[in-house]
Amino acid sequence: MELDLTGKRALVCGSTQGIGWATALELAELGAEVILMARDASKLKNRASELSAARGQKHGYVVADFHHPEAVAEAADALVSEKPVQILINNTGGPPPGPAHLADVADFRSAFELHLVNNQRLLQSCLPGMKEAGYGRVVNVISTSVRIPLKGLGVSNTIRGAVASWAKTVSNEVAGFGITVNNVLPGATETERLHQIIANKAQKTASGTDEVAVAMRREIPAGRFGRPEELAAVIAFLCSPAAGYVNGVSIPVDGGRTGTI
Repeated sequence: MELDLTGKRALVCGSTQGIGWATALELAELGAEVILMARDASKLKNRASELSAARGQKHGYVVADFHHPEAVAEAADALVSEKPVQILINNTGGPPPGPAHLADVADFRSAFELHLVNNQRLLQSCLPGMKEAGYGRVVNVISTSVRIPLKGLGVSNTIRGAVASWAKTVSNEVAGFGITVNNVLPGATETERLHQIIANKAQKTASGTDEVAVAMRREIPAGRFGRPEELAAVIAFLCSPAAGYVNGVSIPVDGGRTGTI
């Protein structure tokens, strides 16, 4: 199986912690030159120094706040003007929880920009280099809510679904250039986001966090939460030459929790 990413350059968003960081580690291990993107310069600098450079890679980082899409676009344009990017990992923290019918219109606009607008601009920055190379991989880290909406995540459900539809549309448009666009749908994964969701549920139900976590695990056939590195392994495969004929799909990585085929 051809998994070697030597000579490929990857831009990984939201990459100082959780799934983004685990993905950056995995891509570096496979030989890719990894560029981290997040908003904390000191964390980025430290993380970049921790990436494997066993194949002579020169890793780096870009400071950008995803709440400011134009700044993200400018940073990405500057990055690819120096050297093209063949792998793009779109990964951004989800919107605050709450029911959709009570959400302010501004919440939907903000989430739309945070996720879909940033994804679009990053794609547009990276596409010329991917086309030139005849090789491109775009992986969007979304949520299983694109299959079945999750209770209490109204804005997130709505926007995540829009991103999945965008990705499917784009995948059909760029496949002829040797570029694939796919989505990975994490279930309950051991990240800071999961801890926030557990704490929020505990507060609303006047329960302990351990009690909430146990109840959540009972809903997962695997009986446990996922690990970031398990998500990273799937993402890395989709970025590899071996996955060249996998395009336009949404893959749940959730221990079997999602109740659809």
